[in-house]
Parts: sequence; structure tokens; C-alpha cells
Amino acid sequence: MATTDFIAAIELGSCKLAGVAGKKNSDGSLQILAYAQEPSTAFVRQGGVYNIDKAAQALGSIVARLEGQLGNSIAKVYAGIGGQWLHTVTNCVERTADEEAPVTQELVDAMGDENLAMQPVEPCVVDVAPQEYLIDGTLQADPVGVPGRHISARFLNIVTRTSLRKNLERSFQQARIQLADLFVSPLALAQAVLTEGERRAGCALVDMGADTTTVSVYKQGLLRYLCVLPLGGRTITRDITTLQMEEEEAEALKLRYGNALCPDGVTEEEEGIATAAADGCPVDVEKLNDIVSARAEEILANVWNQLQLSGYADKLLAGVVLTGGACNLRNTEEAWRRISKLEKVKSVRSILTTVHGCTDLLPHDATHCTLLALLAKGDENCCLQEQPAPAATANQAAAAQEDGHTADIFGNDEELKRQEEAARSARMQREREERERRERERREREQRKQRERKQRGPNWLERTIGKLSGELFDDDKLN
Repeated sequence: MATTDFIAAIELGSCKLAGVAGKKNSDGSLQILAYAQEPSTAFVRQGGVYNIDKAAQALGSIVARLEGQLGNSIAKVYAGIGGQWLHTVTNCVERTADEEAPVTQELVDAMGDENLAMQPVEPCVVDVAPQEYLIDGTLQADPVGVPGRHISARFLNIVTRTSLRKNLERSFQQARIQLADLFVSPLALAQAVLTEGERRAGCALVDMGADTTTVSVYKQGLLRYLCVLPLGGRTITRDITTLQMEEEEAEALKLRYGNALCPDGVTEEEEGIATAAADGCPVDVEKLNDIVSARAEEILANVWNQLQLSGYADKLLAGVVLTGGACNLRNTEEAWRRISKLEKVKSVRSILTTVHGCTDLLPHDATHCTLLALLAKGDENCCLQEQPAPAATANQAAAAQEDGHTADIFGNDEELKRQEEAARSARMQREREERERRERERREREQRKQRERKQRGPNWLERTIGKLSGELFDDDKLN
């Protein structure tokens, strides 16, 4: 039976492009109805789309596979934006009144608009996290109704490169997939992973992905700092390839034997054990983990440095929460405790969810936390709703029976005629755009071939014909 009520979300990660569809249960858990994924290394790098054509093709494939599992069409999807260039910028807006008066919502909204107007085009603002308001020297979380003359509003703008957002949106447009909303992935993840108490007491959320590691700092329930480091689990894997092996083999060895605390953290059972790669060459585990632990220590040290730069390293009463696929590396929590000297460290392997039908494809581990967080944040039905056709009137049915012919019962329905005309016009427009696109691509190919032909010069056949023609003309001149 086809599913007609669901939420769909897509995550464009550096390692994989994943899509999911599901429902929200009354207890806050998620029921997964469909799941699909494809490798994304050919079009996503450091969390950003760099090949729009390949990304659009993969998006279309993911949506088609989800629709096949759901038995229905998807009208729109939720997606997230992240990547290496995502960070926060602080901005202040001040207003002074002639006399003391209560702060109104209109004034707060106007200051928010002024904050956006002050931002440059590059980088672009993707979201704004309002901070405290200072009214006559007193901090206020909710300024509306508080009397005062001078108000200073502090905003934390989440910005990224304009091209990153445009490439993401163009990929969905080219795939003809409508975006229900574009969330900031780290914000959606924090909402799903962190508790209200952790955000209020002070907590750092560290999402260790394939190519990037995102650091988000919360205090008093508000986002205070966000940055993305260009280091992740794949960085460790590439280091392992220096042991003369392919990246797939290195990833498998890392997942099986990798230890963030080697050599101090290696167990007696593993010490000296060697495993074999696909080509049969032995790999010493201790040597392997020398590489793994060195890079893991570098990543965690960079994260700790960012927390110190944020100014909240000593205010994290709720500690640090680790998530993402790279935090599955053994002893990552203990390695973090040694570097930061913080005792409150925990890993979140999955968010609260109930999985039905996709247990094998969607395991409960940290690699899917962001995807499920995007799904949990969505609140609109993403199923394509069919417009019901108007029913025939009794008079039209009776007239059709008397005539003995099949009557056009919608012939006099002006609204239906307008809908049909609009649909026909839209279809013709799409077909015309497709023809123009194909013709444009054909011309571009021809121009490219001509340029390449000019660069190469004449081929052997052309040179031979030209030589013979020249000899014939020379003979004619002599005669």
C-alpha cells in the first residue's frame, strides 16, 4: 500500500549522499519508511558541491529509489547546508531613544533587519542566532516590554560562501526537486542530539565527519560559536594508505583495528598482531595505530584550540558531546579527555528513533545522526498530493445515458479547463526548455570539437589531400 503521509530529507555529505523518508511518532521518535544512499566523492568535497551535474544526477536517483520504496511520489524534500566554510560572525546593532520607553517587537524586528542589511554579499548569511540584548546596561534575554533608552542587540550570524549555497540550490533545481526548506545542518543536529539542560549549562558538540569536523558551542541555551575544520575520518584513512594500500583497504583496517590511544592504549591481545590487506601484504597493528593515533590527536587538538578561541572552554559545565562517523574510532573519548583535561565527554551513536523495514540499510550509529536530525526538524508532508477531479452532476450523467454516448462530463467545468491549460502550458514550456538545452549542448560540443581540431591541426588524411591538391595545381600552372 502506498504511503501518503511522510517527511523526506536528504544529506549531501562528503562521504555519501543519503536520503530518508519517515514519520514522527507521538512519543517523539521517528519511524523510518525508506532509505537510500550513494557515494558522493565525485561531486562533494569538504561538505560543498563542486560538480552540479553529477550531484543533480545522484539526487534524482536517490529520490527515485525512495519513491519506489514508498510507492508514491515525493513533492519536496528537506536538506541541510554545512561544509568547511560555515562559521559564525558577531555583529552589534544599537538604538537610542529620546526618552525612556518600553521596547517593542517592531523595534526588535527592525534591529534584526538592520543586522542583515549590514552584512556583505560575500559571505552570505544562512541563519541568525540572536544573543542577549543590553538595555541601559542590563542584559535581557527577552527585551520586549522592558523600558529603556539605549538598546544594544548582539547577533551571531551564521555565514558561508555564496557559491556553496548556490551550487547546492542549483543541484536541486537541475534535478527538478523542490526544497521544502534548507536547514543549517549543525543547528539541526544540536537540536536533535543535545538536551535543553546541556545547551543551558554549556556544552560543545563535535561532529566528526569524513572530510570536516564541526564544532558548535552552546551556553545559556544559545549558540555562541561555530566553526568547521577541514579534518575528518578520511584524513586518517589517507594517512594509512602510506603503508602501500588502497583507500578502501585502509578504511577497513581503520574501522577494525584503529585506536586513538595507540601505542599507550593498545591491548596486550592486539600487540604484535599483523593483519593482511587484499594483496596479502602483512600490516603491523602497532605501526598502523601509530599513524591513526597521531592524526586523531591532531584533529582533537585543533578542536580544543577552537574551544579556547571561542572563550567558552572553561564554561562547558555539561562537557563535550562527540558524534559523527569518525568518533566511532576506539578510545576517542579517552583521547579527548587527555587532550582537554575535561572529564565530561560522551559519544552519541544515534538519536532516538524506531526503525522499521530499513534496519540493515540504516544502522543505529553516528554516521546517520545529521540525516535523521534533518528529518526530525521537518514538519510538512512531502508526499505529492493528487488533485481530485470534480464529480459529474446528475444532469450530466442523465444526459449521457439518454444520448447513449460517453459524455465529456468535465466539458463545462471552467476551472478544470484552466487547470488543464496551465498543465499543458507548463509541459510545453518544460519540453521547449529541454529542447533548447539539448541544442545548446550540441552547439557547445561542436564548438569544442572545432577548437580541438584547430589546436591539433590537420590530420594525416587532410594533409595528404592538401598535398595532392597542391601538386595538381602546381602541374596546371606549369602547363
